[in-house]
Amino acid sequence: MVSHGRGGPRDSGRHFTPAQIEQIRRTVQRAPEAVVKVLPRDSNDLKAVGKHLDYIGRYGKLELETDDGDRLSGRAGRALLDDWDLDIDDVRRQASLAATKGRKAPKLVHKLMFSMPPGTPSGKVLGAVRNFAREEFWGQHRYALTLHTNEPHPHVHLVLKAVSEKGVRLNIKKATLRHWRSEFARNLWLLGVEANATERAVRGETQKAKKDGIYRASLRGDSTYVRAQAEAVAAELLKGNGRVEPGKRTLLETRRLVESGWRSVASLLAKDAHHDLAGDVQRFVERMPAVRTERESVAHELRQRLPWPRVREQQPSR
Repeated sequence: MVSHGRGGPRDSGRHFTPAQIEQIRRTVQRAPEAVVKVLPRDSNDLKAVGKHLDYIGRYGKLELETDDGDRLSGRAGRALLDDWDLDIDDVRRQASLAATKGRKAPKLVHKLMFSMPPGTPSGKVLGAVRNFAREEFWGQHRYALTLHTNEPHPHVHLVLKAVSEKGVRLNIKKATLRHWRSEFARNLWLLGVEANATERAVRGETQKAKKDGIYRASLRGDSTYVRAQAEAVAAELLKGNGRVEPGKRTLLETRRLVESGWRSVASLLAKDAHHDLAGDVQRFVERMPAVRTERESVAHELRQRLPWPRVREQQPSR
């Protein structure tokens, strides 16, 4: 359809499949986006992994579900480390590091988080992740998962052993994450939950998601990164600086290609007698937000919220 800023399908006499039609409909109607994150820190140390397992189990208050279907209560971190033979993996890893000094220690586990927007039934989020994990990892990589509902958006933490039962290490790439998001969304559909898995550019979004630590700190209102960024932009605005960032040209070119691709999709839908959906696609393109870099988005928000003299805002071109 439309991906990575490339154009849509050319008119070769072929029709969209029912699955493609449904994907287009979900996207232009802005179905909730499934989110899969890899938490980056404290994954290559036995003690830290044990602490993380206890943390996601809320130190014994929540059950941990394992790949064997067991439900572990209490502080089960140490027991899982023993059951997964992570101490043996750690010994092998240390021997490898001794032979190649200076290399970063490989991960013992991958810490994943699956989430959906507020209002999504938490039980179905848990069920979708449970089914996803069984399909992707059962019999290969040991894992444990648990549901958190302490924040508005329900989310499931999943801890995955990095080395499989056959000794093969799992390396997570961008393509891996795209596949996992798609499969998470598919498992949500099967449970009757509207969910989508498209890329930001395809939806007309230009801002990257904040790292998990920054995002959580910003929710609490104590993110030093967000505060420093806002202060720097505010200082530039007060001085009247209106510099154009180098990455803006790339964003504008990506948007141009994405809009062109969507218009091709609308044209093909109309030819195939899907006139209502073709109209939805046209409106979706027209309503895409203006192209802004992260700095420009901060500046726009400051202009809207702060009671200083209005500084003329340069409207981004499409």
